[in-house]
Amino acid sequence: MKTSAKMFNMQAIPLAIRRGSVAAVMITACMAPALAQEIKIGYVNSERVLREAAPAKAAQTKLEAEFSKREKELNDQALKLKTAADKLEKDTPTLAQSEQARRQRELVELDRDIQRKRREFQEDLNQRRNEELASVVERANFVIKQIADAEKYDVILQEVVFASNRVDITDKVIKVLNAPAAPGGK
Repeated sequence: MKTSAKMFNMQAIPLAIRRGSVAAVMITACMAPALAQEIKIGYVNSERVLREAAPAKAAQTKLEAEFSKREKELNDQALKLKTAADKLEKDTPTLAQSEQARRQRELVELDRDIQRKRREFQEDLNQRRNEELASVVERANFVIKQIADAEKYDVILQEVVFASNRVDITDKVIKVLNAPAAPGGK
């Protein structure tokens, strides 16, 4: 029986699977001495923590309060632009060509200004969101480390394809994050 070289074409295997397989082999090889003893693994759903934990909700509320006024101003300007465009469309049959061209230029300038302000608003919002979430993530990682130390976890994963409820410690992390901060603590 002749073995074909195409039988194990590594390029036909998706890169993510190859990386995952390599990672699994490396973890297994590194943990071979520990196979004689049980390994305690935990999992944290980061998205859920950032959605449900009180500090994450507080950060979201803070951002909404901080940016709501600017957002309202942008929406008001967009409404003003739409009203002016509707008025121009209505008045076009009775306007002189020069007046029509002047109003169209004003509308184009107003539209550019609104788009520029909206981009700046979005950039500022994204920057502040990243700052606020970085603080929440830092605190969550601290809590995860505390739980890992207290409950003697060997590994805690945050990004996985599947994790059973048996290893999911997300509720514990959220509970600690939602607890009032101890004086002098993080």
